[in-house]
Amino acid sequence: MEFFLVVIGGLILATIVAGVKIINQGDEALVERLGRFHAKLTPGLHIIIPYIDNIVFKETIREQVLDIQPQQCITKDNVALEADAVIYWRIVDMRRAYYAVANIRQAMSNLVLTALRAEIGKLELDQTFASRAEINQALLEQLDEATDPWGIKVTRVEVRNIAPSRTVLDSMEQQMAAERRKRAVILNSEGDRQSQINSAEGEAQARVTRADAARKEQVLQAQGTAQALKILAETLQDPKAREALQYYLAQNYLEVADRVGASPSSKVFFLDPGSIPAALGSLLALSGNPAEATKPNGTPLNPPAVNLRERVKFESPRE
Repeated sequence: MEFFLVVIGGLILATIVAGVKIINQGDEALVERLGRFHAKLTPGLHIIIPYIDNIVFKETIREQVLDIQPQQCITKDNVALEADAVIYWRIVDMRRAYYAVANIRQAMSNLVLTALRAEIGKLELDQTFASRAEINQALLEQLDEATDPWGIKVTRVEVRNIAPSRTVLDSMEQQMAAERRKRAVILNSEGDRQSQINSAEGEAQARVTRADAARKEQVLQAQGTAQALKILAETLQDPKAREALQYYLAQNYLEVADRVGASPSSKVFFLDPGSIPAALGSLLALSGNPAEATKPNGTPLNPPAVNLRERVKFESPRE
């Protein structure tokens, strides 16, 4: 008899313990009574009827992460690649999340794969790498709209990796290498062109500078010559100065003839015979020998005693 009492007491204690349920913070549970939805249990202590009420679903309402494995996708330009993603989601309605869909994670995975393939199929290969933000936003909008009847809120979608095949990667590397070489050639040619332009501009500037300097030099020489001629003209107004100039010119003439005659080679000067006596007479007159001076008509009064034939050979031009 005591044994039966112990058994009955144990059953009663087990029933009481089975009727007491504690739901942790961040979790929720669904209770069915006789096979139908009865209540939703929130965090805290709850009492249910054992053997009549049954907790059929318990899940967290915190944000969860769903990892999508790499999947084969085809771009708009028919290039095969692999893409994977990660989904951040949470349950906002526990009742719909349990009764509206049989397997939440599998359903969401299929939705993500379908949407991801559709979005990548709209883009070409080069655009998929630069349009990752646009793909994420499109996936977020599509998934949030599709999972709303399930009581699911998709908070974020991230495409983690887009990996073309090895052949495509090799082609892309060759293309990038060719593009870099082309840019290098263009930069070198632009540098050479700019260098030639700079050299031409420098040469042109140098020529302008040299031409300006030459012009200024010619102007200064012309001014100096004009000044010298002006001074000479003013000086020659004096008769004595004119006579001194004649003497100076005649002396230079004789010095040049002496240097030329000193050479062992034969020299021939073609001079007007009528001008020689006048020049020599003027020289003698200026040298202070009036007795050997020439007449006004050029006839020598006393011919000079200098034998110039020994120094210079004069010949008159033949007709």
